[in-house]
Amino acid sequence: MPGDYAGSDLILQENQLVIEKESCFLCERVHGRCIIKEYVINVDVLLNQVRSALERGDLKSAVGLLEALKPADQANVFDDLQPDEQDELLPRLNPEDSADILEEMQDEDAAQVAERLHSENLADILDHMEPDEAADLLGDIKPALATQAIQSMKEADEVLPLLEHTDDSAGGLMTAADVILKEEMTVNEAIKHLRAISPDSEQIYYLFVVDDRGVLAGVVNLRDLVVAPKDTLIGSIMERDVISVKADTDQEEAVRIVKRYDLLALPVVDEGDRLLGVITYDDSLDILEDEATEDIYRLGGISKEKPGDISLKDAIRSRLPWLVVNLVMAMITGSVLSLFENTIAQMAALASFFPIVAGVSGSSGTQTLTVTVRSLATGEINIKDARRSIWKSLLLGIVNGLVLGALVVLIGYLWKGDIQLGFIAGVPRWSMS
Repeated sequence: MPGDYAGSDLILQENQLVIEKESCFLCERVHGRCIIKEYVINVDVLLNQVRSALERGDLKSAVGLLEALKPADQANVFDDLQPDEQDELLPRLNPEDSADILEEMQDEDAAQVAERLHSENLADILDHMEPDEAADLLGDIKPALATQAIQSMKEADEVLPLLEHTDDSAGGLMTAADVILKEEMTVNEAIKHLRAISPDSEQIYYLFVVDDRGVLAGVVNLRDLVVAPKDTLIGSIMERDVISVKADTDQEEAVRIVKRYDLLALPVVDEGDRLLGVITYDDSLDILEDEATEDIYRLGGISKEKPGDISLKDAIRSRLPWLVVNLVMAMITGSVLSLFENTIAQMAALASFFPIVAGVSGSSGTQTLTVTVRSLATGEINIKDARRSIWKSLLLGIVNGLVLGALVVLIGYLWKGDIQLGFIAGVPRWSMS
């Protein structure tokens, strides 16, 4: 089976596996060439094939099926396997493929898989991971296992400095700056240095220049380096006004800087402006996704853990307090309505307007809350803007309330034929905006 997939390009698209190759076992052939260039397989079928291969002890077929995929697709398929199937398969994969899978998986899932590995196997995989990814994984697993793995690693020197920084800081997000230039280098020397380093480099969009003390002096765009004459000094083509962040800068702020200035890489420096590492664009995207997800969960008062991973006790603890708050607010609303029991009894038609008033008012509050939370998360507003934001929301509520209240008055008149009833229902609608 693996041989049939050899040389294929497989892409996971909406839970389907697209296989593209010149010759395969899936279609008729004419003179050794495929009539059909593209074939689609449901991923569930591929999962069943991997599981069947594992059940019959055909590890070679299972490994071949998985190794034929792209890294992101490998992680997608691997994540759907049972823990015992993962444990049987991962140590037999190429270390590069194992590293790619753990890098693509969610941090919590990758840590669970890593903790079931032997320290030597884990060390081999960590050596093939990007330093920042390896540091993140080591920080998520049990300290004893992390220590054993570090002792067995060949590339531990690149990872250890990254472990000194907290996960939520720029230092915890950065990776090592592999390609570092000096001002006195010529373009030809820089290109030779780049060719020697680039196969193992995560990013070469920008080439950072430091002085003899390691202080960040400038940055060279890769395009400028390529088009410059070979004997040109790096110091003459570099940009000296470099945007950078300190290692203890909050990672959200660092990501905002990347987004604000459209950077592909952001250098991280210490208090003496010595270059420590680089935050890459792909890592920034991961943080943006994580923070956006966390903010959405906070908006609903729930945990950011996946439903299958969080315990019943923790799920109750994270959700129940918010439901209790909503219950208290509903009781307050009910107590206010109880003050008008006699009025409602005399004009029973008012009860039909309660869902309208409550529903639209709830939507208005949700809109304001969503916009405010998003603005706080993206840094569009801060504490200094609080007064202006509150005043704007207040004016918006008044205007929306007037418009919607007028509509309720009109609806009340057309529906019940009583303009007074419309006013009685419309005024609360305006006041609750």
